[in-house]
This record gives sequence, structure tokens and C-alpha cells, in this order.
Amino acid sequence: MKISIVTVSFNAQETIVDTLRSVAEQSYHNIEHIVVDGGSKDSTVDLVIENSSRVFRFVSERDNGLYDAMNKGIRMASGDVIGFINADDFYPSSQVLAEVAKVFEDSSIDACYSDLCYVKQDKPKEIVRYWKSSSCPKNSFTNSWVPPHPTFFVRREVYERLSGFNLDYRIAADFELMLRFLKVNSIKSVYVPRVWVHMRLGGTTNRSVFNIIKQNKEIIRALNHHGYSPSLAGFLLKKIHSRAWQFIVRRAHP
Repeated sequence: MKISIVTVSFNAQETIVDTLRSVAEQSYHNIEHIVVDGGSKDSTVDLVIENSSRVFRFVSERDNGLYDAMNKGIRMASGDVIGFINADDFYPSSQVLAEVAKVFEDSSIDACYSDLCYVKQDKPKEIVRYWKSSSCPKNSFTNSWVPPHPTFFVRREVYERLSGFNLDYRIAADFELMLRFLKVNSIKSVYVPRVWVHMRLGGTTNRSVFNIIKQNKEIIRALNHHGYSPSLAGFLLKKIHSRAWQFIVRRAHP
């Protein structure tokens, strides 16, 4: 089984080497690593070239934002399974993709996901927030539940059937895609209670209050578009509660 890993980058010189190395050090070897750069102005391109021992394909050109670049990566992918690891994220263990491959040995499984830890930007071994997921609950997305997208692995044939990221959503297209796959189309998914990704704080969605507000507006719009009408106040309260709990239950570096 071939696993395609897509990394999207833009001016990521401070972090992308950690990302590349975490993929290169995986014990599972049938990996196709695709790096889609948005035309970085810093040394990102040089660093990718210097650390490209397991980068299968690399392109650097202007795009229409994060999700446009992700869609480009999906179109490039030839693996049986596709996953994403952002340019400021990394795998905490060399066994992550072996564990992913083990899940997909069951041909009935369409997707899987796991847990994620947020770490400090300048101290990536220091965990700040532990996003413990769960099996998809009944009311899931309308109650603010969503899997951590960097841990979300999906068979390529699902993308071919249900399409990729909807570019009408500039900052919450990952939420809309997982809602469409897991809830609207009921693809068969499995939750694996393991930490598969470490994410540095300071990403696009949590970079500012403005982006957080914009993201939640897009999330509500996506829910409404697919026929769900949650109470805005209730949705936000549940989201605040679940995110606050993630700081309380953070655990030691796995």
C-alpha cells in the first residue's frame, strides 16, 4: 500500500526541515511525499531541495491559498491513501505511517484519524494542548466535534468520488470536507487512540482573534449548507468548553 503525504508550505524556513525529517524517518517506506510550495520568498525552497531524500515531487508556484495548494497535492498523489502534514507540523514517532497502513489493511475502511498535540513554536517538545479525539459521536459536527485534520487519512478513491476542498471556504475548508465525508456521505472511519501529529501553535486559524471569528462563521455556513442548523450560541459554548478541556488534559510527550 502506498501512502501519499502532502505538505503545503509558504515561507516556512523556520519549521519545514522538522516536517521533512519526520516523514523521511518513518519506518514505513512505501511513501510518496509531495511538497506544494506557494512561491516562498525565504529559504524554504532551498531547504526542501537540501532535505529531499524522500520527497517524491516538489513544486513551487503561486496558488490561490492553502486549500488550493492542498487540492493540487491531491491531484498529484498516486498513493492508495492520502494524508497531510503541514510545514509547521511533524510526526512525533517513526511508527505513525506504519500504524496508518495497518488500519487500511481492512479494505472496508475509508478513513482514519487520531489525536494531536499542540506544542510551543520555539520549544516543540513542550506540549501545550492535547486534542484527544474520539469515535464520531451522533451529533458530532453540530456540537463542535471534529477530528484533527492533520491526523485525517483517506483513501484516494474517496477524494475522486467526493472531490477535495471547497475553495468557497478560505479558512475552514478542512471542516467542510470532513463534515461532507464523515457526516453527509457517511464514509466508514476508524478512530485510533494514538498521538500521530504534533502541531506548532501559531497556525493560520489560531493566529489572531479575527481569524478565529472568520473560521467559526465559515463553519456555521458549512453546517447550514449541508442542512444542519445549530444554535450559534450553543455551538460556540460547546466549542469553548471542548477547547478549554484540551489544555487541562494535555499529557507528557509520547
